[in-house]
Amino acid sequence: QVQLVESGGGLVQPGGSLRLSCAASGLPFSSYAMSWHRQVPGKERELVANISYAGAITNYGDSVKGRFTISRDNAKNTVYLQMNSLKPEDTAVYYCHAKRIWYEYWGQGTEVAVSS
Repeated sequence: QVQLVESGGGLVQPGGSLRLSCAASGLPFSSYAMSWHRQVPGKERELVANISYAGAITNYGDSVKGRFTISRDNAKNTVYLQMNSLKPEDTAVYYCHAKRIWYEYWGQGTEVAVSS
C-alpha cells in the first residue's frame, strides 16, 4: 500500500521559515517524480514545486521562486520543501504528490498558516 505522509506544517510569522517533509512508502521512490502542491479553500490546487526522480531537475511556481527549495533524499524515501520568507498568501494546505507514467499518489496534506 502506497503512503505519502507529510509533516512539518504549522503556524509561522511572516518572514519566517518552515521545512515540510513527505515520507513515502510502498513504492519505488527513486523512480517517481515528486512535487508539492497547495490549496486554499475555494481555489484550485496549484503546483508549488516539482523535482525529477534523481533530483537533477526542479521547477517552481512563479509565486515561490527564490523563496522555496524542493529537494529529495532517495535513500530516505523523502522529499522536502524548504520555505523561506513566508508570506500570508502562502497560507494553504500543502500536499505531496508522486507520479510515474500513469501512476500517481497524493498525501493527506499538512496545513501551513502564515500570520502575525
